Amino acid sequence: MTQLRIKELLGRANSILDNGFHLLPGFVMVKSSEMEAILDRIDASIPEDIKEAESILRRREEIQIEAQQRAERVIAEARTEAEKILSESELLSQVQREAERIKEQVLSECQELRNNTIDEAKRIKIQAEDEAHRIKEGAENYAERILENISSSLVQLQTIVKNDQLYLEKLKEGSSANAEQAQAAQQQDYTAANYPM
Repeated sequence: MTQLRIKELLGRANSILDNGFHLLPGFVMVKSSEMEAILDRIDASIPEDIKEAESILRRREEIQIEAQQRAERVIAEARTEAEKILSESELLSQVQREAERIKEQVLSECQELRNNTIDEAKRIKIQAEDEAHRIKEGAENYAERILENISSSLVQLQTIVKNDQLYLEKLKEGSSANAEQAQAAQQQDYTAANYPM
């Protein structure tokens, strides 16, 4: 269930990217607050896997204890019933030995089950921690790539703006020079018209 929630959050992150403002091919501008909120929710959901593994471990230990208690009750009931039915000492002795053998067998199986349960729970916990770490690391790398792309886009936009500013300044300088040439030409025409050589 946690993995589904994390996948859903990653899907939302992809949706934010898809709906972002596309500056250039391969570059998208998104609201950092939306992306940070998604990443925070992913980070908050990761520890649930670990809690889930610990809960499984506790539940399996409880089941093992219940099974052991049930086995002991069954053995006790069998012994009581055997004592009621059997009166001969040899037969009773055999039943007691068989009951002890069954008890030891059941306890041995319960111990083996408990050990297997603990090992399985530890494996699940380690696997959940590894998966949580991998998902968190992937989300952080993903966010880092997005921020790097945004930074690169901003640098490119800044370069475009500077180039446009330089171009406008050159146009202004060209217009100013043309205006000065036109004024000089008018001055010469005026001088020639009013002061002929």
